[in-house]
Amino acid sequence: MSYIKRVRDKVGHEALIMTSASGALLNSNQQVLLQARADTGDWGFPGGYMEYGESFADTIKREFKEDAGFEVTPVKLLKIQDQNFYTYPNGDKVQPINAFYLVRLANHEHFATKPGETVRVQYFDLNQEPPHFFNDQHAEMWQLIKVYTN
Repeated sequence: MSYIKRVRDKVGHEALIMTSASGALLNSNQQVLLQARADTGDWGFPGGYMEYGESFADTIKREFKEDAGFEVTPVKLLKIQDQNFYTYPNGDKVQPINAFYLVRLANHEHFATKPGETVRVQYFDLNQEPPHFFNDQHAEMWQLIKVYTN
């Protein structure tokens, strides 16, 4: 996150428009993989902010491996989300413009997740919502994947 750190060093907690990509990985039981975030403990879809020079597809591949430990391939863009706002626990304010993808495993190898980002990953039945979503954007993604799978 060197790009984001460099920007934050200049603007502090000021509100920023940030681009991100997140993915929904379904298993053979139509369960979706979520991560418990290290910063808040809340559940969310693996993904994160773009680094300078990346595409949305590059971002979801990198972030999914860092957050969930799996290499994925984007299959279908489900939605560009642009109506959410969030303030992180440290005070950073963002309007994340997120590309939400359906993804598939590129292989079955599992890698260690990036330290400090993920507590654990778990598959959830789509009829049993996790206890706390990270933010409204992730709650919206949950509804989108439920509609997509029906």
